[in-house]
Amino acid sequence: MATIFAAAIPLSILLFMAALARPLFTSFSTADLLTGVWNPIHGSYGIFPMLTASLLLAFTSLAVAFPVSLGCAGLIFGLAPPMVAKPLRCLVQLMTGFPTVVYGFVGVFVLVPAVRDLFEEGSGRCLLSALVPLSLMITPTMTLFFSDAFAAVPQQTLLASAACGADRVQSFSWVVIPCAKKGLAAGTVLSFGRALGDTLIALMLAGNAAQMPASLLASARTLTAHIALVIAADFHSLEFASIFLCGVVLYVLTTGAALCAWKIRVGMERDTPS
Repeated sequence: MATIFAAAIPLSILLFMAALARPLFTSFSTADLLTGVWNPIHGSYGIFPMLTASLLLAFTSLAVAFPVSLGCAGLIFGLAPPMVAKPLRCLVQLMTGFPTVVYGFVGVFVLVPAVRDLFEEGSGRCLLSALVPLSLMITPTMTLFFSDAFAAVPQQTLLASAACGADRVQSFSWVVIPCAKKGLAAGTVLSFGRALGDTLIALMLAGNAAQMPASLLASARTLTAHIALVIAADFHSLEFASIFLCGVVLYVLTTGAALCAWKIRVGMERDTPS
């Protein structure tokens, strides 16, 4: 009974958002809404620019955070001496608790002026300005996931690698990482979901222009930022209904990421010898 109730709650949330987005679905085709541009003055309520900005920001931040997280996890796993590895893990754990707004404030007062002065283009509020703090925000989460994946590598495998003459770096590169690939994939997928669902960093730093981003130096509006910006609109307007359309899309994307991570985890448990 408890399982059915727990499953019914997220399903009811999805149905609730779909019901409030119904005016858009009855007025436009789903293809127009998902692939069209946002121009309410001319009767266009497509969320494709916001969807593109969200995916671009999430994937680029993931690409930046992945090698950093992999290196930090390797140091924690054993590439660094204990006097370095233990404080590094404590620091990473501490960083997971930093509020998102802290990253946003630092970005507004430090990163935005730096990007504006360095590239001499626009106001400095662009995808690049949001990319850096977002990458920094998801790095601790990825690092802890990767560290746990490395720690789950069987000790016998490590001993066999050492017996073959591999040093710590060779063992980590050619044995530990391949053995932990499913754990790395699960951590990456979950971090992608967190980057996709972040609101404050994109709202404060990305510029919030409802347009197709031509580059990382262009201002853009993500799905989450669109929800935050339009939520005060008239309840009966199509603009207001668009926030629930964005919510449905975000729900589907994050649920897909969570299901992928769950499937990977189940595969890891099956492959682990009892």
